[in-house]
Amino acid sequence: MTSDRRLLLVHAHPDDETIGQGATMAKYVAQGAEVTLVTCTAGEMGEILVPELEHLAADREDGLGVHRRGELDNAMKVLGVTDHRFLGGFGTYRDSGMKWHEDGHAIAADDVHENAFWLADLTEAADHLVTVIREVRPQVLVTYDQFGGYGHPDHIKAHRVAMYGAQLAAVPSYRKDLGEPWDIAKIYWGAMSENNMRASLRALRASGDTTTFEGMDPDGPMPHFVTPDENLAAGVDGSDYLVQKMDALKAHATQITVDGPFFALSNNLGNSIWGTEFYRIAKGTPAPDGAERLETDLFAGL
Repeated sequence: MTSDRRLLLVHAHPDDETIGQGATMAKYVAQGAEVTLVTCTAGEMGEILVPELEHLAADREDGLGVHRRGELDNAMKVLGVTDHRFLGGFGTYRDSGMKWHEDGHAIAADDVHENAFWLADLTEAADHLVTVIREVRPQVLVTYDQFGGYGHPDHIKAHRVAMYGAQLAAVPSYRKDLGEPWDIAKIYWGAMSENNMRASLRALRASGDTTTFEGMDPDGPMPHFVTPDENLAAGVDGSDYLVQKMDALKAHATQITVDGPFFALSNNLGNSIWGTEFYRIAKGTPAPDGAERLETDLFAGL
């Protein structure tokens, strides 16, 4: 360990990390903090947005996971993150896939691979993370909320593994063979600000775009992945690293179209929509900076 500030992020698939916390990761790397990313699957079941790579699909050559590992490598180079790992090693757990519920959130697919992360033994998976926690000894952990943002089974499982793994890692008598115990001081769940989401929708509709997030009213009910601002504990201003975040998103080319209207908002409202990344606190005491209601540093108070 070369830094007294160490951040661990636990995500389900390649690209989740950059969408949710790309600017935060780049900012802390630039400040000299140690940033470790654990990705639980290689995203083998993802949809492919690049026509010439459609042969990699799970129902054809099933090579998407290996390709997305390369995309993740490239994205992390852009963000400056040198320590990124797959839970238990590459290929230990497979993307579980998903389908859409009639209520608009994700649920488990009808057919799930026998090695799907969703079916993994919780303690076994958590033990893989315990090893990482006790090695890296982070003061801060970032993962999803209990619903995985929008219900994806792998996001929910990543949440469970992260929370249970953090708990087990702190128990002095638990699995001494996995390293010295370590208690993570602060745990955050990534979140999307309701105020920012409404602002982005208003900007989209004002620009004439009625198809992105079709059916969503800027003044109507919000989907599951949107968090009321009263429940937010931290907002990390990563506007100086917005270009890095967008370049890292471009590295995930099979999954993300950055030049689409939603991400294109970065040209107009970048600092307020994508440059600041928000969090709910799940463990630890929020320590707002100055008169601000929200923390601006995830390490505040430590």
